[in-house]
Amino acid sequence: MMDEWIKNFLEQFGAAGVGALMLVENVFPPIPSEIVMPWAGYSVSQGGTSFLAVVASGSAGSFAGAMFWYYVGRWIGKEKLSGWIEKHGGWLTIAPRDLDRVDDWFNKWGAVTVLVCRMIPGLRTLISVPAGFAEMQLGRFSFFTAIGTVLWTTLLAGIGYWLGDNYAQLSGPLSWVSTAVILGMFTWWLWRLQKQWRHA
Repeated sequence: MMDEWIKNFLEQFGAAGVGALMLVENVFPPIPSEIVMPWAGYSVSQGGTSFLAVVASGSAGSFAGAMFWYYVGRWIGKEKLSGWIEKHGGWLTIAPRDLDRVDDWFNKWGAVTVLVCRMIPGLRTLISVPAGFAEMQLGRFSFFTAIGTVLWTTLLAGIGYWLGDNYAQLSGPLSWVSTAVILGMFTWWLWRLQKQWRHA
């Protein structure tokens, strides 16, 4: 159902539609880039818009979405988030001390973390929030977010272009990538929650 809707949207709006969907994908994750960008690459192989236009538009939309969540993280800030976690962090298996660990981690490995996570389904959007409340320097965040974003969109569009007519047969399995990652994260959270209750 979503595959068809995305396909029709891209056919109607072309490269601009790619950028719009990638922006929405970063703000509203149920629309996965693993469907959008390969479909865009496939359309290029069928004589649609240029590959460069698709990658540029998709990267711009994705980058804008990442910046949105970065500023959300900056706006919330560590102090507000710490207070909220003290009250409600139990069911999320998060404690205020975890924020200090995130701060320390971003001070040491923020650039690499952002770069890598921008290419991991499920984490691509989430990584912007801790980068924001950890007050990662804007220029540094923007630079590594841009690199990771361009690499990811180019890879996905390239897969769709390279597969050509065969892409339609693999679009279903590709769309499950994000779902599998999210399910894995949910399973990890349940494990932590059970462990926390056991030691309570």
